[in-house]
Amino acid sequence: MIRMNYSISQLAEEFDITTRTIRYYEELDLLSPERNENGRRVYSRKEYARLKLIIRGKRFGFSLDEIKEMIHLFDRDRSGKAQLERTIEYGNQKIEEVSDRIQELENMKHDLENLRDDFIKRLEQLGRDE
Repeated sequence: MIRMNYSISQLAEEFDITTRTIRYYEELDLLSPERNENGRRVYSRKEYARLKLIIRGKRFGFSLDEIKEMIHLFDRDRSGKAQLERTIEYGNQKIEEVSDRIQELENMKHDLENLRDDFIKRLEQLGRDE
C-alpha cells in the first residue's frame, strides 16, 4: 500500500535505518519534511523517494555530498537533464573506482596464491628432509 504521508518511525522501519539517521539527513538538507499541527515530522511521497535515492546512492558508494548534489540538481532543473548528466559523471567515476579495486583484489589473490604455493613446496620439502 502506498501511503501519502509517513512518520519518521514509519520511514525508519520501511528502510531499516534509525530515526537518528533520518534526522541527520535532514540536518544535511537531504530531506525536508513538513510538520503537522503537533510539530511532528510528516514525510511526503517526495521525501520517501528522496530517502530511497539516498539509501541506493550509499549502497553504491556515493558520498552524501554527491547524493545531495544529484538530488538538488533535480530541484533546480525539473527536466532532470542536469541531474542525469551529473549522475552519469559520478557513475563513471564510481565504475572506475570499482574496476581499480577489482584489479587490486585480483593482484592480491594472485600474490596470495603464489605465496600459498610456495608454502606448500616448502612444507613438502620439509617432509622429504625428515
